[in-house]
Amino acid sequence: MGMIFETHAHYNDEAFQEDREEIFAQLPGKGIGRVVNIASDLQSIGECLDLAHRYPFMYCALGIHPSDCAPLTDELLEEIRGKLSDPRVVAVGEIGLDYYWDTPDRAIQKHWFEEQLEMARRAGLPVVIHSRDAAQDTMQLMRTHRAEEIGGVVHCYSYSLEMAREFVKMGFYIGIGGVVTFKNARKLKEVAQGIPIDNIVLETDSPYLAPVPFRGKRNSSLYLPYVAEAIARLKGMSTQEVIDRTEQNALRLYRLDQKKPG
Repeated sequence: MGMIFETHAHYNDEAFQEDREEIFAQLPGKGIGRVVNIASDLQSIGECLDLAHRYPFMYCALGIHPSDCAPLTDELLEEIRGKLSDPRVVAVGEIGLDYYWDTPDRAIQKHWFEEQLEMARRAGLPVVIHSRDAAQDTMQLMRTHRAEEIGGVVHCYSYSLEMAREFVKMGFYIGIGGVVTFKNARKLKEVAQGIPIDNIVLETDSPYLAPVPFRGKRNSSLYLPYVAEAIARLKGMSTQEVIDRTEQNALRLYRLDQKKPG
């Protein structure tokens, strides 16, 4: 029997300052086997690496979120690039475009998205893509940079089923989290039903986007069983099968199926 693979969390966030250890201690009992902690800004790069080295079940992705990319320079990106060979680093992320907050300027967001896509290509790592209200530009830049050769996941997926199928054609995984349990999440439920289980991975985006019945509270990987159950209902599968299949998907996504443990 497989265990839940948490593909996207932010445990370096100050929301976990008081009880991070307690949450981690509870993960095995809730059936959660591995966690990938995701960097988002310059400060989080070191924090994510540190956590991944302290906990054997944890890996990390290093990259700069579009909303936090204004301070980036070529020199700073070079520093991040130098850390990508660390064995606990399994991806470049989270990177992409965010037109919901729409800051910094879109040209700056696009520039650093492109630079980080190419950084991932050179490092031989997949990418964790954040894309909000920016579907067409995200897809266009991914096509321009032949992202199908890089591979990765579109995390916290929020677009249409048609667009999801385009990402899947490129060999990308679709990250589904707590939003799939929301009553008003019609689009995401359609996506979960309409794409193959082999292209879905489980995530929380902790501390954000807690599933029902914890909506509005701080999220953690402990709530992932609710996400697995919701997907199982939508797909007419058992929850355990969803857990098993998405775990295998995550191992392939992060290429941990090719690595020895540790």
